[in-house]
Amino acid sequence: MTNRFGTNDDMIIQDVVENGTIYALAIDSRGLYLTTRDKLNTRMADVNRFACDRSAVAARLSALGLNPAQLASDNQHKIKTTEVSEKKVNPLKASKRAMKKNS
Repeated sequence: MTNRFGTNDDMIIQDVVENGTIYALAIDSRGLYLTTRDKLNTRMADVNRFACDRSAVAARLSALGLNPAQLASDNQHKIKTTEVSEKKVNPLKASKRAMKKNS
């Protein structure tokens, strides 16, 4: 199952060392981002994935001698997409319907 908010091992491209700190370079549908290894496979939302400025990541990678555009194009196969159903279900109404059926 694809994790919509967290970071999994299959999203990681490579490790990057910046100022003595080791970051994991990852990719999702919005592009490249840097996260830490303690955020991987936790089934919780990764703050580094949503709270970071993606343009700053490209500048940081360029400063380290990496080509962000080339990394993104080479790793497009790692991007997993999730399908969102068209019909949205209100959980309150669904629980009320279930209570009526059980009564």
